[in-house]
Amino acid sequence: MESKAKLFGHPIHPMLIVFPLGLLATAVAFDIVGLVGGDSEWFRISFWMIAAGIIGGLLAAVFGLIDWLAVPSGTRAQRIGLWHGVGNVVVVLLFIVSWFLRRPAPETAPTVAFVCSFVAVALALLTSWLGGELTFRLGIGVDKDANADAPSSLSGRPAREAEARGPRLAA
Repeated sequence: MESKAKLFGHPIHPMLIVFPLGLLATAVAFDIVGLVGGDSEWFRISFWMIAAGIIGGLLAAVFGLIDWLAVPSGTRAQRIGLWHGVGNVVVVLLFIVSWFLRRPAPETAPTVAFVCSFVAVALALLTSWLGGELTFRLGIGVDKDANADAPSSLSGRPAREAEARGPRLAA
């Protein structure tokens, strides 16, 4: 199935996710630089990157939800999409908590603010892999003949193996 939300013929959701992923991951990298180097200015920069990443993540989520609602129900793609989406909501929520904890004084963020961010980035690695599974393995959002029940890319089995169980959508 092709994406339901497009701009100039291309799906919007994958266009938008690069911004929050980049901003939030870089915010964590800047936190690490600040922690290692002892320079609290990095924490102030990280604070604003997290704010921008949260806004971008919420915007990307709207278009991801639009696409997920069009995924055929009862398919592997729908289940993976649910895990992908819920996981990313948790990622954004953890960064929101981190941001609010930093808000009174970004240069002296409490340890729990860093923990929330670090856990969120680790979870984002998993949810990003799930998004890749949806797009690159199952073809969701990019291929009108997507195989929404293809086996996992970790299985070593071909993506078109599940076709034997039922007819494919006509081209």
